[in-house]
Amino acid sequence: MLSPGELQAAIAQRAKQRRLDLELTQAGLAERSGVSLGTLKQFERTGKASLDAVIRLAFALEAEEEFAALFPSRPPQTIDDIVSPRTRQRGRRR
Repeated sequence: MLSPGELQAAIAQRAKQRRLDLELTQAGLAERSGVSLGTLKQFERTGKASLDAVIRLAFALEAEEEFAALFPSRPPQTIDDIVSPRTRQRGRRR
């Protein structure tokens, strides 16, 4: 299991490799995605960027489908979940 920092670094490395596979320069990807060159460089170096920037990069790298599946709904766990699903839409207060 990866830590959040390790996951960030792994995603950034895969994005960089995808950019290189598509034979794009950092400047070319920044222009294509609408993300500033500085943000792209920081993302590739540290894995840190806003969600908006990462999604824009994913679209430019033709990897947007992976984001569509990021937080799938949980399947029902029991027959009761199917018969009488929960209607509460908020989390429990602490």
